[in-house]
Amino acid sequence: MLSHARRAVVNSGNWLQPPLLSYFSKFSQRANMSGTSTTSRAPLTAINLTFLGTASAQPSSSRNHSSLALRLGGDVWLFDCGEATQHQLQKSSVKMGKIEKIFITHTHGDHIFGIVPLMCSLLNGAGGTAEGEEDPRLSISATTTSPALEIYGPLGTRAYIRNAIVYTHTKLGAPYVVHELRLPTDPQDGDHTLLPPPAAEVPGKNIPQESGVWTGIYEDSVVSVSAAPILHSVPCVGFTVLEAPVPGKIDPSKYIPDLKRTKTPMSAMRRLQQGETLTLADGTILHGPAKKRGRKIVILGDTFDPSMMMPIAEDATLLIHEATNAYLPGIDLATKEDETYATVEARTKSRGHSTPQMAGAFAKQIRAQQLVLNHFSSRYPGDESTEALQIMQTIADLAAREFGQTVTCARDLMSMDIGFTEK
Repeated sequence: MLSHARRAVVNSGNWLQPPLLSYFSKFSQRANMSGTSTTSRAPLTAINLTFLGTASAQPSSSRNHSSLALRLGGDVWLFDCGEATQHQLQKSSVKMGKIEKIFITHTHGDHIFGIVPLMCSLLNGAGGTAEGEEDPRLSISATTTSPALEIYGPLGTRAYIRNAIVYTHTKLGAPYVVHELRLPTDPQDGDHTLLPPPAAEVPGKNIPQESGVWTGIYEDSVVSVSAAPILHSVPCVGFTVLEAPVPGKIDPSKYIPDLKRTKTPMSAMRRLQQGETLTLADGTILHGPAKKRGRKIVILGDTFDPSMMMPIAEDATLLIHEATNAYLPGIDLATKEDETYATVEARTKSRGHSTPQMAGAFAKQIRAQQLVLNHFSSRYPGDESTEALQIMQTIADLAAREFGQTVTCARDLMSMDIGFTEK
């Protein structure tokens, strides 16, 4: 029997456009509300990261508010969703209809103001119909439809989204769910708002900490997500995306002679490639290559102290760390004569942020293999001008002195593939 939502799709003509129909269908097969997948994700042939916005606090002509897209094969996960994120998506090669999950580090506006507009685009949201006219979206039932767009964030994420949807009279044509990461000092139950959920909201989880972290807030056979609190001016979290161990490189010459001798089908090579052990007809035992460690991507929100991420951040393949302010005498013309690195660092910390040196030191502490800096003050342009390139190179060099390796400064719409690197 079709669910209420699917009957609405079938019976109401073209109210969901084809890309949204495809999107809705995809989510009908996705994770259940426990955060654990009910289907197997395809092995990740590629992981790509695209910076949609790299500004702090205020956007500029060359930097949008914070958001980045992590592409896991064909699926897209967003981390933060500042104002105009969907405009940035339209300028990028990231397919908006492939967005599967959104992770919010904290509820400051420059990290969350864009989420409800994006949800409206993704979930066929609109202001409803005139009195007496039927709106198929009203038939969406959060308790009977299939699993939906998943959103993870700290306390207040659910209340913010719910209030924005209710008070803008928005109707969504497909469901969503918000899971909140609750600190020990937070209420462990409830929604943090007295407003009832809109029809499209599926009941979400309130996830308690265990030993100071949130382990496995999402996991399937290929990838998992954990989180930990980081210190900022408001409650904030960092996320770790961990790929499961992947098959090692196989040398066919080590196996083919035994397979041929025992007339074993060559298709057995596929099982060996996955690291399995095979016993051949004559008793010979073949062991596939040992699996290698999967890629680990650590994405921090705003912070002046991310040390609580240590248990889930060590040996990261890639660390994304903010570097809001820097001491750049002779480079940044706005540098005051009485400023020193100590005064800039103190001011930066007082606002809950980091300098490039702080980011480099943490990258070294967790033995990260790569460091990309993000979340820059609007005083640092992100274009290709000589001034901008000089400033950003100097910022990268400051972090590199602490890190001991080359550092990259992100700019809007910069895209990078995350491969396997050997330490």
